[in-house]
This record gives sequence, structure tokens and C-alpha cells, in this order.
Amino acid sequence: MILNRYPLWKNLLILLTIVMGGLYALPNLYGEDPSVQLSPLRNHKADGSTVIEVTNKLSTAGLQPKKVELSESRVLVRFADTDAQLKAADVLRTGMGESYTVALNLAPTTPGWLSALGAKPMYLGLDLRGGVHFLLQVDMDAALQQAEERYLEDIRTLLRNNKIRYKGVTRNKGVIRVVFEGQDAAKQAQDLIDKELRALVVKNAGGEEAAVEARVSEAEKREIRKFAVAQNITTLRNRVNELGVAEPVIQQQGEERIVVQLPGVQDTARAKEILGATATLEFRLGDTEHDVQKAIQEHAPVGTRLYKDRSGRPILLKSQIILTGDQITDASSGLDQNSGAAAVYVTLNSSGAKKMADVTRENIGKPMAVVYIENKSETKVVDGQKVTSKRKVEEVINVATIRDRFSNRFQITGLDSTNEARDLALLLRAGALVAPVDIVEERTVGPSMGKENIDKGFHSNVYGFIAITLFMVMYYRVFGAFSIVALASNVLLLVAALSLMQATLTLPGMAGIALTVGMAIDANVLINERIREELRKGNTPQACIAAGYERAFDTIFDSNVTTLIAGFALFMLGSGPVRGFAVVLCIGILTSMFSAVLVSRALVNQAYGRQRKLANLAI
Repeated sequence: MILNRYPLWKNLLILLTIVMGGLYALPNLYGEDPSVQLSPLRNHKADGSTVIEVTNKLSTAGLQPKKVELSESRVLVRFADTDAQLKAADVLRTGMGESYTVALNLAPTTPGWLSALGAKPMYLGLDLRGGVHFLLQVDMDAALQQAEERYLEDIRTLLRNNKIRYKGVTRNKGVIRVVFEGQDAAKQAQDLIDKELRALVVKNAGGEEAAVEARVSEAEKREIRKFAVAQNITTLRNRVNELGVAEPVIQQQGEERIVVQLPGVQDTARAKEILGATATLEFRLGDTEHDVQKAIQEHAPVGTRLYKDRSGRPILLKSQIILTGDQITDASSGLDQNSGAAAVYVTLNSSGAKKMADVTRENIGKPMAVVYIENKSETKVVDGQKVTSKRKVEEVINVATIRDRFSNRFQITGLDSTNEARDLALLLRAGALVAPVDIVEERTVGPSMGKENIDKGFHSNVYGFIAITLFMVMYYRVFGAFSIVALASNVLLLVAALSLMQATLTLPGMAGIALTVGMAIDANVLINERIREELRKGNTPQACIAAGYERAFDTIFDSNVTTLIAGFALFMLGSGPVRGFAVVLCIGILTSMFSAVLVSRALVNQAYGRQRKLANLAI
């Protein structure tokens, strides 16, 4: 006689899997608090005095937070509703000055004991609840200025290579002016520039002075603007990938703006810093010929620029840039082997490596500086109105004497902390922004629209589950009830898997869950129908149970594998919401295989497996 029993270890393993699934799905039942997050900038630290200062400023403004939390790197202020959150953000932006980055956040309310086990809720997409929306403005003037600077250097190189002597090259209000010793040299240079640099409109300046003027053509300006937006979108995508955000939306809006939506982001302050940062590097030779103090009192000599290092000490550098951050192909943070200080290890592309090798070979024994450049956007409240201003920060982070010819890989020191080294490496690795961007709008998507979408998606799944339950119980009786329990465990395991992966659930993802519920029950229908066929043949109930599960498995496996292949294709070829749907579908197929075959079989075994004289089945 065939008996349907699982060994004890298998029953315990199935039970443990379901219990663990329930444990890791549990955080999704808890909500989120609208919060304001303060992250200290470089040279500042959040401590107990920061918490007291924040509490006092909020109290003065008549705002009462639910809780103020302090961690090593931030202060998190929780509120009961979004109105208080938005008011508090304005108060703290004004009151805390430039020492902190203030960002909106949605902080999960998961109990500490669950968090200690690593149980976290799923992230919800912007169409549900949670996440942040940025609208970025690309600084087109800066993009054009950078292009003009590049053309200025190209003209210098072109004239030197062709041995055409010139007195000087200047740039003013979009016009690059090259002065020569005679009209013959000017005419020769005009023809050469016109031939080699076709993007420039070149003409003789006229007048007594032998000079040539060049400006970027209108067609080239349009291309520069288009390229600036397109390249910035690519760079922002790289930065978002570094942040590990699932299903981001990064797209162009109009001619000069970029929309960035980061669903499920928890640390919005870090996202804001990384996206808004335009940090890059410039490598310049130090000037050893002129006196720094004289340059401070009068003005910097021609061909030099005056900078300051992080301690405020003035440093005179040459105006010519050896190379910039956009010639860096890779960067990683670490520690200097000699001093143990934070360092960034940089790898250059072929043109950057050649230029660096040539310059360092010719300037051994001379100082070279690394200039850190960052464009910051500051928002202040003036007469009740928000006013955004720009501020360019340029500081020398490292000055070293060139001891030998550099290769394509070297390190940068002089950074304040390992965190700064990590962030700088991230920005350099993701690529420098072609043009600076300003965050002109920042908001978290409020709970009203998201709540409606959640309710609709939740109700659609619940109604579908109830309909399936009624059908299965009426048609298959006790075996139908076992199938429904297995289906519930499937949903539980699917939610737990998505939570463990920290996936972002969107409306298409909820559609994927609904589809998974419908597909998962197919396996149990196949099993139950196979058992009924065996009963009609006159086999014993125990033999029918065993045959039903064993003979239906091949069909279940084949159908799920073909659907899994389709899911992988959607994931590989799709983007955004389509990929979210594909992820839920693929995971749902795997969990449905487990629940439909193992969980339902374990329930049937417990109910009928030990009955040696089983007369009939409730199917």
C-alpha cells in the first residue's frame, strides 16, 4: 500500500520556510513617518547639541515632532503628517545654515526587534508611496563656457604644432581673440583654424592690431546644449546605479531640464548630495616663479590663478589645466599605504594618461596641485520667498612634488575622511557632469495619490484571492482548501522575497502579484484534476494522491519554465515598470512551484497520509 508521508525533516523545513517568510513579510504591515533628515557636511558632525538645536528651532516655530533620532551620520526628525514635515524642512533649511543638508524623507516604523533580524519593508514606487522627485536645471551658460575653454586650448595647441607664433589668446563674452605679430601670421592662422576647427566661425578682427576672432557657431551651440543634457542624463543614471536605486526614472523635460524620480529611496539626503553635486577635479602645475604675497596684495600674474587650500592658505597655480575629471575612467577609495590617510585611486583614459605623462616628465621636481571644484546650490527664505543662489567652491586638496613620470594610475590624498574619499570616487567613477545642474524642485510624492493606488492594487489582489477561494472550495472541497492555504503561503513567500531583496514595488509589480496568484492556482488545479482522473480509474485513494502529484509535476514544471523564460526576456529587454513586473513574475513563479507542490502535498499528507484504510477523498 502506498502511504503519503514526508519525513520529519522535510515537514520541519517547509514549516520553517513559511515561518521565516511570515517574519520577513511582517515589516510591510507597518507604515512610514514623514520625516526631515539633516546630514552634516564636511568638517561638521551631528551630536547631542545638534539635536537640542533642532528641537529648539522647531519648538520656536510651533512644530512638535514625534521623535528626534541621532545616528553617527545624521539627525532624523519624525512627524505625524506631511504638512508638519514640509514646514519643518523650511524652518531647518533657514535655521541650520550651510552646515547641514536638509532633505525630506519617509522613515519606516518597523520595530527594532525586526530590524535587528534584518527584516525591512519593501520599497514602494512613486506611483504607490515613498520616494523622491527632483527637477534639475542644466546650466547651459556653463556648458558653453566650458566648450569655449576647450576650443581656446585647441587653438593654442594647433598654432604651436604648426609653428605659428602668437602674442596671446584670450576669451571674453563668447569671443576667442588671438593676437599675432603680423598680418601674415594672422591670415595663416585664420585659414588653419577655419580648416581644422569647423565648429568655429573665424574672422579677421580688423583694425591696426593683427588679430583673429573666433566664436562658436549657432549650430555647434545647439549641439553643445543637446549633448550637455544627454550626457548629464547618462551620468546621473550612473550615479543612481551607484546609489543602488531600483527602477529609477531619469528623463529629459523640455530643452534644459531633467526629471529624476527615485522610488523607495530612504536616504534622500545622500541622493540629493550625489545628484546635485558637480564635483570634479583639475590638475594644475604650481607656480614657483612669482611671489604669492605679492599676488595677494596686487593681482595674480598673467598665466596664473590664486587658490586657497583647505586650511585657507593661498596657493598660486598656473592657469593651464593639465587634465580634468572627465578624463578619469575609474576611481576607487582606500587608504594611503604610507600615512593611512583617506585616498582616491584614479585611472585615466589614454589621452589623459599621455598628457599627464608628458607634463610630469617635463616638470620633475616641480609642484602639481589637485583642485577640487564643486558647484553648490543654496536656498534661502527672503521676505517669505525662497531664493536659490549658486556658489562655486574651488579649493586645493593636494599639492605634491613630481618625483617621476606618472602612469595612467595614481592616487590623490588630502581628503578629510574616508566618507569624502568614497563620495569623490563615486562621482569621478560615475563621470563628471558636462554642465552643472541645480535642483529647482524637490518633493516626496505625498500619500494621498499613493494611498489610492495602494488601495486599488490591494483590493484587486484581495478580490481575486476571494474569488479563487470560493471556486476552489466549492469545486474541490477539502483539496481546494489545501490549495488556498498553499496559495496564501505563496503570496507570503513572494512578499518576503521582495522585502529581502529590498525591491521597489510599483503598480505593475502589484499586477505581477495578481497574475502570480492566478497562475499559481493553475498548478493545484492540474494536481487536483489528475487525482480525480486516478480515482475514476478505480485506484486506491492513497495511490491516486501519489500519482496525482507525481504525474502532474512534469506539466507544472514545463509550463512554469516557459513563463520564466518570458519573464527573463521582459527583464533583459524591458525598462522601468516592465522590469518591475518581470521581477515580481519570475520570483512568483519560483515561490508558486514551492507552495503548489511541496506545501499543498505536506497538508494532504498530514490529513490523509496516515489513514491506512482510506475509503474516499473529499475532492
